[in-house]
Amino acid sequence: MADCPKNIHDRPPVDLEAPIAIGPVVARNRVFLAPMSGISDAPFRKLAYGHGAGLVVSEMIASREFCEAHAESRKRAARHDGQGPFMLQLAGREAQWMGEAARIAENEGADMIDINMGCPAKKVTGGLSGSALMRDLDHAMTLIAATVEAVSVPVTLKMRLGWDERSINAPELALRAEGAGVRMITVHGRTRAQFYDGLADWHAVAAVRAATTLPLVVNGDVSDSASAQAALDASGADAVMVGRAACGRPWLAGAIAGHGIGIPASDAIGAYVIAHYEAMLAHYGEGTGVRHARKHLGWYLDAHAHNVAGFAARKGAILRERDADTVKRQLATIFADTAAETRDLAA
Repeated sequence: MADCPKNIHDRPPVDLEAPIAIGPVVARNRVFLAPMSGISDAPFRKLAYGHGAGLVVSEMIASREFCEAHAESRKRAARHDGQGPFMLQLAGREAQWMGEAARIAENEGADMIDINMGCPAKKVTGGLSGSALMRDLDHAMTLIAATVEAVSVPVTLKMRLGWDERSINAPELALRAEGAGVRMITVHGRTRAQFYDGLADWHAVAAVRAATTLPLVVNGDVSDSASAQAALDASGADAVMVGRAACGRPWLAGAIAGHGIGIPASDAIGAYVIAHYEAMLAHYGEGTGVRHARKHLGWYLDAHAHNVAGFAARKGAILRERDADTVKRQLATIFADTAAETRDLAA
């Protein structure tokens, strides 16, 4: 049970390096990698956990498609050795499929099941899943109950503050979820109507802290150690979840936790990116992998090669290229040029 002081501002700073229990499962520290559709696939999660993230979560997986063994759903649920506790996130709108998908996931080795009630994407909410469930808490509770009853592993819940500013109901949902057997709550400090606009309201998450004794994770705009502590102080949460800030920086969650394991040096970033690219090709197959990898390559290039001469044109050529070997040669060249320009500036 998480500590819940009457005044969250009276508690000592949270030790991000300390482990945290989620039922019988223990996360090694309190900085987690968020589930991000199309981003936090198995190769990315393996990197993030290897760099010291306390916990990594699968991409959102549609429960019915998972039960029907759709190839894409199975790919999203893939687990690599060395990944640590495996949390698989499910989304859906029907209790039958949520329960069945959770059973299958547990049987296939999932250590925890996370329920998605936070995704703001129109293709998800249009199907009455994700954050659309916060518009009907009674129905949301049927999905939670079915999932909890289906498995023996811990079930967790990720949500937003509410559908919009007129319906901030995260505290009520958290309280009811705790009563139904959920073991941890994660709250993104925005409403669905905000998508990712404006700033995450960490202070609003404090109302969830007051409503539940469960371990609470705050999510939204956590990008470094300072913002992590600010989010914890404002919300009263026990852990933080890092999302978009980790794009192009798989090591970020571990670095915030105080580990910083294996962060590549500036002259080694090229080899690091190529190794990640090769891992994605192996995971998806070359044809699909080349397409899936483009967003990751774009983030790496923007973060680590943006000062190289002719950057925009060279980046565009890399992201349009369909031949994997050509992409790798182009990556090696642009990062080598970046390293050389960095050395020249330092001389």
